[in-house]
Amino acid sequence: MSKTIRLISFAGALALAAAALLQLSVPAAAQSGGLFVNAVDLDIKPADMPKYLEAIKENGAASVKEPGCRMFNIHVSPKDPNHVFLYEVYDNAAALDAHRQTAHFKKYAATTKDMVVKRDVRPMTAVAMNAKGH
Repeated sequence: MSKTIRLISFAGALALAAAALLQLSVPAAAQSGGLFVNAVDLDIKPADMPKYLEAIKENGAASVKEPGCRMFNIHVSPKDPNHVFLYEVYDNAAALDAHRQTAHFKKYAATTKDMVVKRDVRPMTAVAMNAKGH
């Protein structure tokens, strides 16, 4: 095989490999079925809100590094600055159970146990999740 043909073959293979890698890195626009959602509404004591946010941000950042955690979003209501909504997405309920056994979750739970006035946990199964690709 001549050098030119080998170079063209190598360039073609390299282009195909790059295209395959790009396909893997682009997030899907929609995913449906099977994922487990943990939706949590929390009312926090006003004086504890800064400390609570610090603790939940630390927990959330560590949580998304877990194998079964897909998303851990933290929201605060503009109408009630002491109301926090957590939107967590896991591969399945077992992944959420595993999350609750981690050192970072146990630290968060111990740190915030006296800060929470009200907690409403709603486990859900995802039917469709739509997201804009990055």
